[in-house]
Formats: sequence, structure tokens, C-alpha cells
Amino acid sequence: MKLSMRHALVLTAAAAAAFAAGCKPPEKAADANAPASASTTAKGAQIAGLPTEKDRVSYMVGMALGKQLEPIKDEVDYDVISKAVKSTLKGEKLLMTEDQARETSEAFGEKMQQKAVAKAEADAKNNLDAGKKFLADNAKKPGVQTTASGLQYQVVTEGKGPKPKAGEIVRVHYKGATLDGKTFDSSYERGQPVVFPLDQVVPGWQEGIQLMPVGSKFKLWIPGNLGYGDKGTPGGPIGPNATLVFDVELLDIVQPPKQ
Repeated sequence: MKLSMRHALVLTAAAAAAFAAGCKPPEKAADANAPASASTTAKGAQIAGLPTEKDRVSYMVGMALGKQLEPIKDEVDYDVISKAVKSTLKGEKLLMTEDQARETSEAFGEKMQQKAVAKAEADAKNNLDAGKKFLADNAKKPGVQTTASGLQYQVVTEGKGPKPKAGEIVRVHYKGATLDGKTFDSSYERGQPVVFPLDQVVPGWQEGIQLMPVGSKFKLWIPGNLGYGDKGTPGGPIGPNATLVFDVELLDIVQPPKQ
């Protein structure tokens, strides 16, 4: 979707307002014995370098604008942005017309979209190549098994319970990481195992968990085609064609409620 400059400014202003609302702490019950100005004075004194409300609001708006500009920080000149803001607020003659601003916005949007597509394609190729090399080396390590699909697993602890079947509901603890060791999800960190039907997770999980007797701990290496594919999680931590590493503990098979 293409936005006009006016729409972009409206969205930025809305973001600033939302940011301000999000920063507002829960209100406490008023103390009947406290001086009426005590709260305001205390708040002002707590922020070094921003003694007045105007200072604080101005800084808050700047923070919101900074967050909005972060994705294009290397594409803009902050001095020119400041100049345009000042000229607009003072009602001075602007260097661009509304039509020129709209055309610039549309051209820039197309440019950034092309860059994003090119980056995604490059990332997909790099991740695919890195994954293939890693899995080829990993397959040679003691205890690592490779299935016909390309899934790799290692038994850390083998349980004594039954193995789940396709479509059954399981309860597991897990930690997921990228090849560089960055954890992107962990039920251990949340302190709560997850429950899900096996047919609602990525193919690598479906296959890997069916290899596990209840009570087992396995390490799974899931290539991109058995994980999140050539799209990854757009805007998320998993890149296109990314090979992923999971530590999985199968706690039990959950019986569905009786109808």
C-alpha cells in the first residue's frame, strides 16, 4: 500500500500519541494529605536534562519519531528532516509541493520494496547454502541420525513411554535456536510447556516428535524445507530457508476430551 506524505505524517503523529499512552503508568489512588503539586514536581525531578513538561513531551515525540525512522535510518538526512519539520510548523514556504512529496514517497517506497526483495533472495540463498554445509558436517558427528527427508536428530535421553502418532496431541518443552546459536523461542524460559496437535506444526517437528518415546529428550536439526520454508517468518527471527536447531522434551501424549 502506498501512502501520501500527509498520511505518513498522520501515522507518525498517531504513533507518537500511542507511544505517549503506552508510556503512561497506571494511576494510583490520590493521597488526600499530599500537596497537589507533589506528583508533578517528583516526575519532573526524576528525568535529568528534561526539567519541564515541554522538554519531556518533545523528547517523547522524538523517541517515537526515531522508532518510526529506524527501518530507513541509513536512507535519510536528520538535518534535512529537522529543517522540514521546522519549516512546516512555522508555516514557511516549503521546498516541495504536495505532489512532489507524494511522488517522492511513492518512488522511495518502490525502491525500498525492491531492496527488501533482493535482500530476501540473497538471504534465502545464503541460508540454504549454510544449512546444507552445516547438515553435511553435522551428519558425521557421533550419535547424529539423518532420516530420508533430511531431518537430523540425536537422542539425548530416551524415554520408556509410547511414541505419538500423527494427529495426536502432545505436551512438550522446547528451545529453538538458529545456527548461530541465537534462541528465538523457549518454553523453558516461559516456564510453561506447550500443548499442540502434531498435524499443526512444521513437518520437521511432526516427523521428529513421532520418533520420540514419551519421556525422551532429543536434539533436532530441521532444514528449511521441513521448517518455515523459503519465506521464513517475515519480520520475525527466522530467515528464509533457515536451518533450525531444537532441544525437545516430550512430556506426554494428551488424550483429547471425550465427546
